[in-house]
Amino acid sequence: MAFTFLVKGILIGLLASIPLGPIGVICIQRTINKSRLSGFFSGLGAATADTIFAAIAGFSLTFILNFIEEKQKILEAIGGLIVILLGIKTFYTNPVNQLRRHKKNPSKLVEDFISVLLLTITNPLAIFLFVGMFATLGLAYNGENMGLSLITLAGVFLGGTLWWFTLSSLVNLFRKRFRLKQLWWINKIAGAVIFILGVLAIVNVARVLIFKG
Repeated sequence: MAFTFLVKGILIGLLASIPLGPIGVICIQRTINKSRLSGFFSGLGAATADTIFAAIAGFSLTFILNFIEEKQKILEAIGGLIVILLGIKTFYTNPVNQLRRHKKNPSKLVEDFISVLLLTITNPLAIFLFVGMFATLGLAYNGENMGLSLITLAGVFLGGTLWWFTLSSLVNLFRKRFRLKQLWWINKIAGAVIFILGVLAIVNVARVLIFKG
């Protein structure tokens, strides 16, 4: 039974990570501009945040879920604003300076991890995605299977980690084919895509509020 819960957790982790939103773009951009480890550690931050969300959903922490429902639009707006700022920063980043700083300071990996962890945490609405997946796969915490619940959470983390390792490794295969001019364009395109995703999030919040009003 423990193996079944682990496999289901891995499946949830993969399903939550595979859609390429801002986090996926950041992982790809950092892998190309910095290194495979930079992209992987960035993804690891997302996997950690997803595991936290899965814990909240799996253990049915009602007071947190209620708070998120009440502050849903505020949280969406904050997340969208952070994504916009990150897009602007990426757009104006010099890939040459990024490479130099990364080579001289391996601690940048910790910064890569924390930055994506914090960015993902600002989108707690993802918790409801985990609530749905837990229900679909018949996973629920009833107070008697703490061990199985922890195994499921370990699976969620492993699933997310597996995806980000795979993505950063695949992108890294083509990394050396890019020249500085191409890296410059990649930064511009990635920054623009991230910026647009952030704007869309803000527009969606505004649209809902206007129609409600």
